[in-house]
Amino acid sequence: MNLDQPLPLLGNQSPNDFMRRYWQKKPLLIRQAIPAFKPPVTIAAIKKLARRDDVESRLIWRENGEWQMESGPFARLPKDNEGDWTLLVQSVDLHSDAAAELMGLFRFIPDARLDDVMISVASHGGGVGPHFDSYDVFLLQAAGEREWSYGRQKDLSLEPDLPLKILSNFQPEEKAVLAPGDMLYLPPQAAHDGIAVGDGCMTISIGFRAPTQATLARGLLEAAADQVMARVGLLGGPYGEPALPGPKLSAVYRDPAQPAVATPAALPDALVAATLETVEKLRLDDALASRFLGCWLTEPSNLSVFDAPEGMDVDLEEDWPAAGRLTLDRRSRMLYRDKQLFINGETAMTPAVAALRKLADARSLDCADPACARLSDDARSCLADWLDSGWIHYVPA
Repeated sequence: MNLDQPLPLLGNQSPNDFMRRYWQKKPLLIRQAIPAFKPPVTIAAIKKLARRDDVESRLIWRENGEWQMESGPFARLPKDNEGDWTLLVQSVDLHSDAAAELMGLFRFIPDARLDDVMISVASHGGGVGPHFDSYDVFLLQAAGEREWSYGRQKDLSLEPDLPLKILSNFQPEEKAVLAPGDMLYLPPQAAHDGIAVGDGCMTISIGFRAPTQATLARGLLEAAADQVMARVGLLGGPYGEPALPGPKLSAVYRDPAQPAVATPAALPDALVAATLETVEKLRLDDALASRFLGCWLTEPSNLSVFDAPEGMDVDLEEDWPAAGRLTLDRRSRMLYRDKQLFINGETAMTPAVAALRKLADARSLDCADPACARLSDDARSCLADWLDSGWIHYVPA
């Protein structure tokens, strides 16, 4: 992708210009971001997904002026003429190749920030009320029309005792009706309210995760704890294997100078001090942060089910194919930093060499690429394991 090339997707701005002017800064309305846009899935397909117990969905409606919400799966869904309702289906990219490909249009933003594709369908007047999100979102109109009211406001207080987070004092700055192919970008905490205009309204939300500092701090400490245990040969947890360079805290606490005490229930000062000294030895460094983030951010959704290959006629370990390509499954996530490589919540047992970085960046790798000839036996073994697990697929030429 040429990051300096203007794109209709971004209102004829380049990715570099968009990120500099709008990302995390202010809303942007883009007319015909995708001209002649065709939805990746039909409304009927979205309703079918909402009936499945392996799909996260919600139904929101108003009854006698009161907000109501119910979580799926749904045995029955309302008809268009049954009032102002909205059906929300999360992570459609896990269930639809076309939705996953749509998400790929936004990969000028790091994959580490990408969350999922949510699709909402609504009858006339349907919406979820004025609210704000703590993450960035692109709202792409897929079918029908929706009127958006939006703006930045300081008062983010919420209505009490509701099943939804509804702003108490919504004061929009802008209003716009979006038709298919139009898109609205909203940074975090931009207040907004979308109401379907007519039946058959479908809106696609491409959301980007934004972890709190508390989440990052806790995760880093969990990774440090896993590494401590891994270095002394104990089960290291999801962030422990393989062990990173660092102190091996295997020495046993000793207190030869401990005097006799008259208050045995009091914690000894020396034990407290020794505990603090061990923490000071920990390495909270780039490698550890990369290990935590790489594993955590690639962890598959608990709704992801990978399909084992059928009739596979390729041996990546012993007989590397001269043609064809390897592709990541739509549910697979792959990241790297320096030599560390991460896929689906695991640290790969092979370095992030050029061919594997290409697979992660392009989500596809031509088997005839010269970089493949330099793959080590360990790297080929990893690729073979991922192929057997359904994490990657081989597509013949």
